[in-house]
Amino acid sequence: MNWTTAILDIDGTLIESNDAHARAWVDTAGEFGYEVAFEQVRPLIGMGGSEVLQALTGLRDSEPDGRQIKNRSGEIFRERYLPGLDPAPGARALLQRFEADGIRRIVATSASPDHVAALLAQARVDDLVEDATSSGDVEESKPAPDIVEAALEQAGCAPRQALMIGDTPYDIDAASKAAVAIIVVRCGGWWTDEDLGGADAIFDDPADVLEHYRQLAFFK
Repeated sequence: MNWTTAILDIDGTLIESNDAHARAWVDTAGEFGYEVAFEQVRPLIGMGGSEVLQALTGLRDSEPDGRQIKNRSGEIFRERYLPGLDPAPGARALLQRFEADGIRRIVATSASPDHVAALLAQARVDDLVEDATSSGDVEESKPAPDIVEAALEQAGCAPRQALMIGDTPYDIDAASKAAVAIIVVRCGGWWTDEDLGGADAIFDDPADVLEHYRQLAFFK
């Protein structure tokens, strides 16, 4: 490989959770008197919770009401939806291949810190991830590059030594701004290949990435 570190998104990439996050936001909005449709929320998934909150309600999580809504969305996701979620096809096998090849595995996600461990466990890859950066480690979440840059710093590698795997345009924007090559998977749902056209390559899911594993040697 021309790179030494895999920077991994979680939601929609390692676990099929994007629809569930959207439903949790719809449920939460209803509890607080906001009329929000699934179709309104779904394109926002992949951004940080603070950004989703503001887009849906106009509130910031620095405000008491905003913080309460954001926290409640997390509670609903964990209680109602997380236990029933499946890993993305091939997620564990791909990370095992990275491990066998000496590729460092570090998560860079817009999820909140308290979600990261639970998501990785539900995706059945918690034992294969070496480090993680989340929205709690940076000032701005995706599509800002902060989380990717924090992952690079934690891994101790230059941008050219890393390859990111994500599933949304927000991942593409964040990686591009950090000068990191990125491939995306379609299993996150919602987005068309045209929407994901800024990626260096598009695959169906981690299993498809593994099937075309030799191609990854050309990314740098």
